[in-house]
Amino acid sequence: QVVTLSLLMYPVLRSLALQLHSAITGSYISGTHSIAFINCLNEQIAKDIARAIMDKKLAACVNILPKSSALYFWKGELEESTEILLLVKTRTSKIGELSNYVRSIHPFEIPEIISLPIDQGNPLYLKWVEESVPRD
Repeated sequence: QVVTLSLLMYPVLRSLALQLHSAITGSYISGTHSIAFINCLNEQIAKDIARAIMDKKLAACVNILPKSSALYFWKGELEESTEILLLVKTRTSKIGELSNYVRSIHPFEIPEIISLPIDQGNPLYLKWVEESVPRD
């Protein structure tokens, strides 16, 4: 049980250590923030989901990219459609909550919600992301 508890506490302890390091050194810790990609059927759905994400303060910024073509397999068949892509900039610690929330409001049976950690970037922009998205 001690091992299980230790493993469960590791992400929390790691997060606290990274926050402390960042506060002391003023440097950005790779992976503190992420970009999530969410696909949407059309522009109206994209705008509605983007606004809902912002209203919940789950992101500092959501970009709505114009139509793109998508090819994918669905239920064994090759499908082709147009989609609108959302780029969501947020804290990495918010990705789970973001994913759960978007799945609860998204019209797709299985919406694409994937994320990549931000390795580096403009320190002032990353600080703004940090300030714009409340801690857990």
